[in-house]
Amino acid sequence: MPIDPILAQFLPRPALEAGTDFTNLREQHNADGDAMTLQVAEPGPEVADRRVVTIPVADGTIELIVFRPTLEEALPAHIYIHGGGWVAGTAHSLIVDIVCRERAVGAHCVAIAVNYRKAPEFPYPIALMDCEAALTWVHEHAEEIGVDLSIITVGGGSAGANLAAALTLKARDNRGPKIAFQLLEVPALDLTLSLPSHLDPDLGTNYALHRSDGDVLIDAYLGEDGDRQDPYASPLYAGNFSGLPPARILSAEFDMLRDDGGEYAQRLREAGVPVEFTLEPGHVHNSASFTKIMPAARAWRESAVAALRAFFWSTEPRPSGGEEFQELEDELNFTTSAALQQEL
Repeated sequence: MPIDPILAQFLPRPALEAGTDFTNLREQHNADGDAMTLQVAEPGPEVADRRVVTIPVADGTIELIVFRPTLEEALPAHIYIHGGGWVAGTAHSLIVDIVCRERAVGAHCVAIAVNYRKAPEFPYPIALMDCEAALTWVHEHAEEIGVDLSIITVGGGSAGANLAAALTLKARDNRGPKIAFQLLEVPALDLTLSLPSHLDPDLGTNYALHRSDGDVLIDAYLGEDGDRQDPYASPLYAGNFSGLPPARILSAEFDMLRDDGGEYAQRLREAGVPVEFTLEPGHVHNSASFTKIMPAARAWRESAVAALRAFFWSTEPRPSGGEEFQELEDELNFTTSAALQQEL
């Protein structure tokens, strides 16, 4: 289908320039993001408690923001990792506040936003290490924040989805705290930028994320000599996808990262991991936040929240990663969509 007409007034967004001053970019991005959110996003619902906690990480501290819909019970946890190209964004942004409120209330869980440190001042793998520290802290302080230890999930958008997927790999490989489910939105999973959608000149120049942006941001994150095939930087390059948590993946039709989500879904399925993938029609990168003005964005939001809610509260057994759970996957209909089959 064509691009959603509501988005036309916002496109194309300007491309980044080589030699970008990332300190200024970060400040401008965060300010502009909050201003845009006020225009295009519905406010988040009320929660019973919102608190900021400071946790130790290697050579410093970071903040987590914890949202609880109720104070009376131990609940599943959803660790949310924000986007911003690894160089910008903040857990204190208005859009992250809205998303975490929506998920805490809509999926009846404890939502935890991670304010990881940003590149290029803190290059790879520092952001991922911060996310690991957040996962460990939630596991160790579950009783304090009212979390059910058996159901800790992760999610994120764009660069945040990259970190969420990498975190599932690290937790599996290092036998860290178990992650039960992953929710990835417009994920950046192949930093070599070698998939067909990365090479499409239309997708790479005319919408919300430019191919040239990808190179600037990845160089800032990894450094110019960084290894773009490192599986913890590019989860699509993991040699083994078995034993990873079940996934819900949403990609946007008019996004140069469109193929990342579909390819990752295919790798998970081949490894016997339950996955549901959809290619959301008419959307561009991060247009899911336009819930005040765009019905398709409200549908995206409900799909994401519904995936968490169903995983947390379904009366059916929860699926797990690994080939031995293929029959359970089929029973629960964790299948790739027809859109994925057309893309692959």
